[in-house]
Amino acid sequence: MNRVTVLAFLSLCLTISSAQESLPNEIPIPEWARSGVIYEVNIRQYTPEGTLNAFRKHLPRLKEMGVEVIWLMPIFPIGKEKRKGSLGSYYSVSSYTEVNPEFGTKDDFKTLVYEIHQLGMKVILDWVANHTGWDHPWIKEHPDWYIHDPVTDTILHVEKTDWYDVADLDFNQKAMRTSMVKSMLYWVDVMGVDGFRQDVAYMVPESFWRQFLRTLISLKKEIFLLAEAELPEFRNLAYFHTDYGWAFKNLTWDIAAGKKNANDFRLYHQQDQEKFQKGCHMYFTSNHDENSWNGNEFEKLGPAHQLFSALTFTFDGIPLIYSGQEEPLNRRLKFFDKDTIGFKNFQYAPFYKMLSVIRKSHPVFRPDVPVNWLTNSNMNNILSYSRKNNVEEAICIFNLSPLEQEVSLQNITDKQSYKDLVTGKKIKLFSEKKIKLKAWEYKILIK
Repeated sequence: MNRVTVLAFLSLCLTISSAQESLPNEIPIPEWARSGVIYEVNIRQYTPEGTLNAFRKHLPRLKEMGVEVIWLMPIFPIGKEKRKGSLGSYYSVSSYTEVNPEFGTKDDFKTLVYEIHQLGMKVILDWVANHTGWDHPWIKEHPDWYIHDPVTDTILHVEKTDWYDVADLDFNQKAMRTSMVKSMLYWVDVMGVDGFRQDVAYMVPESFWRQFLRTLISLKKEIFLLAEAELPEFRNLAYFHTDYGWAFKNLTWDIAAGKKNANDFRLYHQQDQEKFQKGCHMYFTSNHDENSWNGNEFEKLGPAHQLFSALTFTFDGIPLIYSGQEEPLNRRLKFFDKDTIGFKNFQYAPFYKMLSVIRKSHPVFRPDVPVNWLTNSNMNNILSYSRKNNVEEAICIFNLSPLEQEVSLQNITDKQSYKDLVTGKKIKLFSEKKIKLKAWEYKILIK
């Protein structure tokens, strides 16, 4: 379907019932996303230059590290009116169809996308649907496309936040919706992106996702859609393939702080499975918001930070690595001003490469392979689960404790030999076998 036909079809969709009964109930996650590792790129802080071309030089090493999906934080021009800090927020967009000149040109972006694809990776773009900057052309050309104060009739910034640098869009305006989706199609059809991370998707009316995003992914089956949200309806109704694993992240913080334990984790997962029937979570120990506003993984997870990273790679979702975690980045990056990561040693790159190889080489770690909890002799401290398909079985054992622990797995009647994918050593498991795990130690075993 060519671009003209696509846009005509989208316009027609405005007159179709919001139920969209003709659309499929579920769009499978593209295989490259199911098996992939997402890497979030903060272009501004990534290099001293802070440009697309400067970042491009890092692509080969990211490929070597096992990254398969590049998530670019917004690359659009940033509003100057009511700007925060010296450089403003990525999420204060002044044009949906241009590239921030501080980052480079459209040709630079096309070259970056081309090289990402040449390396066998995919690229998703951070899309800001909920609001725009105050100097976006729509402010003057289409003021009715924005939410207005009922008393003063002035355009409002995002309600119940301190985001005074952006203005709320009114999703009751059908023309605005159409223009929004046309802009998204531009980046897919002309610029070659493979999907979108939808910023604050939970703040955008569900009717927009129902009417437009399901249409978009129906037209291009291989597109990947990630929601910054954790709402069952967004996944169960197939508007998005993946969402944020915030509850997972919060629980890891509580476990590292000694407030929760392995039993709480199993309960979380049971309840999560009951709520979310389709798609999967994106699991993370850091991202741009967590790092800048809440604290990096060293602050929040301390000596447990590598264990929880390993958990994100072996659990039933898609793992995320944030810019600089491979250095590792042990500080909070400024959000509205220049603050270069300052890569030097890439000390954690082998660690993330190991996890990426494990996940890529063993399909049991795909998000649609169920997690089966294994009973053990130390349920308060030890997390033990298996992942099994028709070819292989993995057993994962995590010591969620700051103390050395001893554990045996129950109901394993026969001696079975497994390979420890972290150490490369062989290990036999059976019910009487006692395993000692150091503080925050984990084992990823494959049979």
